[in-house]
Amino acid sequence: MKAPLLSICIATYNRADFIGETLDSITSQLTDEVEIVVVDGASTDNTQKVMENYAAGCPSLRYIRLPQKGGVDQDFCKAVEYANGEYCWLFPDDDLFKPGAIQRVLQELRNKHSLVIVNASVMNRDFSVLFQLSMLGNTEDEIYQPGDLDALFSRIVPTISFIGCVVIKRDLWLQRERARYFGTEFIHVGVIFQEQLPGTAYVIAQPYISIRYGNAQWTSRSFEIWMQKWPRLIWSFPLISDETKRKRVKPEPWRRLKTLRLYRALGSYSPEMYEMIVAPSSASALWKLLALAISRIPQPTWNAYMLWYFKTFKNKPKKQMTIYDLAISRGNITGNLCRK
Repeated sequence: MKAPLLSICIATYNRADFIGETLDSITSQLTDEVEIVVVDGASTDNTQKVMENYAAGCPSLRYIRLPQKGGVDQDFCKAVEYANGEYCWLFPDDDLFKPGAIQRVLQELRNKHSLVIVNASVMNRDFSVLFQLSMLGNTEDEIYQPGDLDALFSRIVPTISFIGCVVIKRDLWLQRERARYFGTEFIHVGVIFQEQLPGTAYVIAQPYISIRYGNAQWTSRSFEIWMQKWPRLIWSFPLISDETKRKRVKPEPWRRLKTLRLYRALGSYSPEMYEMIVAPSSASALWKLLALAISRIPQPTWNAYMLWYFKTFKNKPKKQMTIYDLAISRGNITGNLCRK
């Protein structure tokens, strides 16, 4: 039997309420060149039953349930290892393919790129509000030659924090260092930028993905992830110039009181995060004192203040929008689109 050209690799954990909708958006587009591989990190909800039902009705879908949760980085690695395709599309377990997504990607894979980046639209949790029509903002497809890693980085970071935009050659993934990036939450970024790509990278301008923003399982840890893990990873790549990295990701992005206020309102900046990230830093004593005070003011107080601030000084939002919705719609949380 001929190996598929594309494996859609999904790592899932406790997504029984969402993964069915994701699979519906994929299975309706399947061809004999495509398979789906779902690795379940030992879900404790109804995910196993949902997946077994889908696997029974779709011969192109393989469901692998792990004996224990390995973490998102390791589980995506497992999915790639189980895959049979020449290419792997790393996809979240709660977002959606738009019509025509698979055919458009297959068209580019026949051109033998090392990497394909797929644009996406950003919506709220129930897909009722459009936050951003195009994550990348480009109107035409773009191609990057081998050796253009710095330029590629500048173009797709921070968009690439969203793992669902990545379609990569399976052999390339398996040949590169992976264990080093376990626990970073962004193993795909580490694999791509650790060294030059051997072939071209292609960026598709049309959004073929709908992102369910605000549904990530790491929301409560978002301050640690975006203020520490993400910049630490980005600044670890020796082939990317410091100038390019600084334009995209500051080494210590938490060094703005406005940022601390917002993350406190969202509930992810706390006295514990202050002690972990801010206290050991080289910030001044006065700045640390202000940062500590922000961390100790009750989260509902900051939430109410930020909601009032957005409504008073920014464009008036729809009534049903939360502080989280407002933050992304106004661009105050930018690029934080990694889906876990």
